[in-house]
Amino acid sequence: MSEVLVWNAMIGGIVFGMVYALIGCSLNVLAGVLRVINFAHGEFIIAGSFFAYALFTGLGLHPLLSLPICAVAFFVAGRGLYYLLVPRLARSDEPETSSFLLMFGVSLMLIAAMTWIFEADIRPLNFTFDPINVTLFTIENAYGEGRHGRVLIPTARIVALVINLFIIVGLTWYFYRTLPGKALRAATMNREAIQIVGINIHRLSSMAFGLATSLAGITGVLLALVIPSIDPNGGADIALIGFVVIVLGGLGHPVGALFAGIIFGFVEQFSNLMLPQAAAQMVGFIILVAVIFLKPSGLFGRSVLR
Repeated sequence: MSEVLVWNAMIGGIVFGMVYALIGCSLNVLAGVLRVINFAHGEFIIAGSFFAYALFTGLGLHPLLSLPICAVAFFVAGRGLYYLLVPRLARSDEPETSSFLLMFGVSLMLIAAMTWIFEADIRPLNFTFDPINVTLFTIENAYGEGRHGRVLIPTARIVALVINLFIIVGLTWYFYRTLPGKALRAATMNREAIQIVGINIHRLSSMAFGLATSLAGITGVLLALVIPSIDPNGGADIALIGFVVIVLGGLGHPVGALFAGIIFGFVEQFSNLMLPQAAAQMVGFIILVAVIFLKPSGLFGRSVLR
């Protein structure tokens, strides 16, 4: 096996792993605080990609400049969607099942809306950085005697990786060093107890929904840089990866989502490199099933009595 391909798989594992970690963090906020199974989370991410695509093609706005606009717009939309839909679930006999069905309906609505506006074709985000690729290093005799190989990484992936790192660090600081972040973590552990000390659970839950939706939109913009082709029907696959990440990392454990995302990214990249495509798709989910059987609280989570 070529050493260049191994290095490319390692770099791809880091880049995609950080994106998966961000998906897991945003899903973790919703599943932990609201006990809402957001089946539409992948569609929110795809909507973020199309948001950047529309601003770039319609207004010529740089994709990186669309990040703060997307974050604010999706946060406002997320809070509005919370007050419109989620409080009614509390009156249901089985709120988690009801939330699954409700968000599945939202998912179908978003797919239909994006297909109606942008059509069913895969849209490329025709934006490139200068230079297009960056040479990390050269490997001597990579392809035989006297033939060298270069380990390249697209500049867009470097930019996405750096932004992702800043967001992850910011989220970690927010969850562990600020009062609202600590309140969100406390709500993950015990929703009833934090209401006793005077925290407005509905306001906190709306903030959590807005934060998760905002992170989904940001992830969509970054995903459009990493994979510059946007499919309106690709949300289900993204949401599935997010669920795998939060199961691996542990519910309510933001740092666990970070490590779980990187683990899944490495597993995915090296499986694609070493195994046939059909077999490679199974490996990550085999790990998921093994974790559920051996450590249901996740690799980094702790068992909680409910």
